[in-house]
Amino acid sequence: MTSRVLLDHGSGGRASQRLIADLFLKYFGNPVLDQLDDAACISMPGEVAVSTDTFTVDPLFFPGGDIGSLAIHGTVNDVAMLGANPKYLTVACILEEGLSLECLEQIVLSMSRSAEKAGVKIVTGDTKVVPKGAVDKIFINTTGLGIIGKRPFPQGHRANEGDAVLINGPVGDHGLTVLTCREGLSFETPVKSDSAPLNGLLLQLIEDIPDIHVLRDPTRGGLATTLNEIADQSQKSCLINEDALAISPEVREGCSLLGLDPLYLANEGKFVSILPEEWAHKALEIMRNHEFGRQAKLIGRIGVDNPGRVTLKTAIGGYRILNMLEGEQLPRIC
Repeated sequence: MTSRVLLDHGSGGRASQRLIADLFLKYFGNPVLDQLDDAACISMPGEVAVSTDTFTVDPLFFPGGDIGSLAIHGTVNDVAMLGANPKYLTVACILEEGLSLECLEQIVLSMSRSAEKAGVKIVTGDTKVVPKGAVDKIFINTTGLGIIGKRPFPQGHRANEGDAVLINGPVGDHGLTVLTCREGLSFETPVKSDSAPLNGLLLQLIEDIPDIHVLRDPTRGGLATTLNEIADQSQKSCLINEDALAISPEVREGCSLLGLDPLYLANEGKFVSILPEEWAHKALEIMRNHEFGRQAKLIGRIGVDNPGRVTLKTAIGGYRILNMLEGEQLPRIC
């Protein structure tokens, strides 16, 4: 075995088979995947939620995670935002010729551990190898499938007047972490990505709260952009209180030094929950009793004035319109 990925690993021949057997099956193996057929046979009752995503983060490894765990968490979370229970994943990797097999194994191992923690099985996949320079080390595509339990399930257009807006913790950690690693920056207190599988916490909320109108994870574009998407889908307005927002001291410090707004930084372990005011206290209690919701907060409410607009009430009592992100604030963060 060579120590690096060769074009031969993507040929479909012996080298491809060795890579699949010695690496992917070693960590991803399960009765469905082990069949090695061209498609996987799975059984899923009822309605199914499907989501797909592609990950190209730079650098590949960062405090709190790596491209492998990010790929699993990101797709599991997207499926769960529809109120579904994620069950299966597909994984496709595009590898650059010359990529270290040791690096690839670390990524695959991380994916395996993340899938196990999230309670999902990887049931089929694909590997392609391209000439050096055609991609940057590795790109990963994942598709997730989950079973929808309740109807009506959470959707952006269901935000309603008087609804409470909740978030399960501080914002901006992932985006700032990737940026500082990429640029070789450091602060007195180091930052760490919030990347995490949220399906366990979300399933608790879905089970115990009679009606959740919206669930959404504020990834690229951050919290401000996500709230704008919801306001546009529902044609409602959203008022957020700056005093209620959770932002860690290290993220505040980093954003202050770099001239960034934490409300537009990516998150990979946070979700926005919009639900009737009467259930807000119960939802916060559930979230705060879970490892991924200890700092959950009620940050605002949904209104009907100025449909499609998101407004921040500042700490000094003024008001600031939060527009959707324009341009690419931080490329290659997920």
